[in-house]
Amino acid sequence: MSFDIRKYYPFTGRTLDLGGLSYHYLDEGQGHPVVMVHGNPSWSLYYRNLVLALRDQYRCIVPDHIGCGFSDKPGDDAYDYTLPRRVDDLERLIDHLGLSEPITLVLHDWGGMIGMAYAARHPEGIARIVLLNTGAFPLPKEKKFPLGLKICRDTLLGTLLVRGFNAFSVGASIVGCKKNPMPAELRAAYQYPYDSWQNRIATLRFVQDIPLKAGDRNFDLINEVAANLEKFRDLPVAIFWGELDFVFDRHFLAEWERRFPGAEVHRYPDAGHYVLEDMKEEVVPLISSFLARTDLAKVKMQP
Repeated sequence: MSFDIRKYYPFTGRTLDLGGLSYHYLDEGQGHPVVMVHGNPSWSLYYRNLVLALRDQYRCIVPDHIGCGFSDKPGDDAYDYTLPRRVDDLERLIDHLGLSEPITLVLHDWGGMIGMAYAARHPEGIARIVLLNTGAFPLPKEKKFPLGLKICRDTLLGTLLVRGFNAFSVGASIVGCKKNPMPAELRAAYQYPYDSWQNRIATLRFVQDIPLKAGDRNFDLINEVAANLEKFRDLPVAIFWGELDFVFDRHFLAEWERRFPGAEVHRYPDAGHYVLEDMKEEVVPLISSFLARTDLAKVKMQP
């Protein structure tokens, strides 16, 4: 399908040089910084409606992870597609922008682990947190690792499906919205950056980097991040959850509620993984309202 991506992405991006790699990000508006971190296999497009709603009052910062969106998509010889490097990249961006006040984090999918790993390094730099079908702790013991992810993570067939046929991005654009399915052109926009074997490398590496048990790469790191979540339990936290997500399901939501018992929680029984897209007419205004009600003058900062 041929179309103009600017129809869905009416922004002028910026880039940060990360050792010769172009790290693309949006920096829209002025005011309190709201940093939005996407997951896999989406990109900064996922946050477009929220950026348009908030940028008149807030500074909206939205990176594309390396290998995603409009960022460079290098091979394994030029980039380490692992969680610690993702956190380093986000840290480099925030340091580069020289933000002078604590930030609000908006996190989805892998963005939860990346964003909360950054927060664990800089707890004094976090003001508020918005969670959208995500995790920042090991797979809950009640949750079975989905077969589709296992195939992508552990088999050559998964590699062929993800990099050869773009199955992960295509599938997510179909099942990610349940109540309000994406029209074909919007699905194409989500898949837009992932148009070749090479350009789908991050889509596969994200899945392969999921640590499930002791001994897996970065398993200790995600446990460390989970242990640090208690530092943020007194901050304003809002959770928006599509309950038909086959990965980040009720078990993940229950874990968030256990860790953040004071959080404001909005459940959507008919919505899927891309809750911000699926329920945008409800969720975008509610996030705006949450930010207004937890104005920084009223927010208790971490010591």
